[in-house]
Amino acid sequence: MVLEEKATLEARSQILATVREFVQRDVLPVVSKMEHDDERPVELLEKMREMGLFGMNIPEEYGGLGLDYTTFAMIFEELAKGWMGALCGPLGTHHILAYTIANFGSDEQKKRFLPRMARGELRGGLALTEPNAGSDVQSIQTRAVRQGDHYVLNGSKLFITNGRNGNVFALLAVTNPKAEPRHRGLSCFVAEKGPGFTVGRDLDKLGYKGVDTCELIFQDYRVPAANVVGGEEGKGFGQVMSGLESGRINIAARAVGIATAAFEAAIKYAQQRNTFGVPIAQHQAIQLMLAEMGTKIQAARLMTYDAARKKDSGERADMEAAMAKYFSSEVCQQVTLDAMRIHGGYGYIKEYPLERYYRDAPLMIIGEGTNEIQRVLIARQLLQRYKI
Repeated sequence: MVLEEKATLEARSQILATVREFVQRDVLPVVSKMEHDDERPVELLEKMREMGLFGMNIPEEYGGLGLDYTTFAMIFEELAKGWMGALCGPLGTHHILAYTIANFGSDEQKKRFLPRMARGELRGGLALTEPNAGSDVQSIQTRAVRQGDHYVLNGSKLFITNGRNGNVFALLAVTNPKAEPRHRGLSCFVAEKGPGFTVGRDLDKLGYKGVDTCELIFQDYRVPAANVVGGEEGKGFGQVMSGLESGRINIAARAVGIATAAFEAAIKYAQQRNTFGVPIAQHQAIQLMLAEMGTKIQAARLMTYDAARKKDSGERADMEAAMAKYFSSEVCQQVTLDAMRIHGGYGYIKEYPLERYYRDAPLMIIGEGTNEIQRVLIARQLLQRYKI
């Protein structure tokens, strides 16, 4: 057992060293220009595919790396230090689909999709949010009507990461509008692009550059009945919610990565910038900011790893994932602003990466369920656990 744990730690160390080298060598020299140009980094994504990162959470029997969720979180943290949007965006949404198929798909679905996803031939996404349904998932309106061996889908999805460049999606739709409670009428489909599946407008965002965020439109789009995840209607809500647990862990890890990058830039700058004859790091006001930033980042990191550990153990981890996502993203927003304040005017210009970190931070608060809904979910779980 000890030898197995040591081997696992050594493998994790090697993987993380490879990812760090990739970020330092290939990402940091080009990220500023590409991010400001909102350019999709095709070559960087290809290198990530060659590294096997599109198969991180896909079991080895299907060609993936089969990594534990702690390592999974650590990789997202390292990538986010380099370029959160274009590297973590396509990878994160891909792995929600992979998780859904690996954990709830039929044997046939696993064999059909997972090997190609692990190789990066299929790039996945999550088609969940709609114009009038975000955190309130049960309010989605996209309908799927069974016609023989196919379902016909009509509706639209919005804010879909990787919508234009992805080619297969976990799509949640209503299959039984009369179901009570409503979530029992929702089913999840593995939806590949084809006739009736149209990519609408690209959304122009404050941050999260280098990755497409789109509207998807379904007009009499036909999807095989064999693509209902698990082969059974009415299970989609639970399947997607479980997938979002892993999504919230990766959002928390991204937030820790952005915050760490901002903090490291700030503490370096504070030791180089002089005012009143001494480095600003010698001023107590700056020291107090640095202490709070470093402490909160460490707390956020440990919360993220704790949620990942619970996910690995098979325990219910929805509250821990929500807590990690909520806390880490709020810390990320605060730290990026404080790092900008430490830099003063230099933090506000595009020559320095602080403004990018600051623009990317709000998405961590909004993505995978807003922090407002996270607090509601946390409170409900706490009330259940401490019920009198």
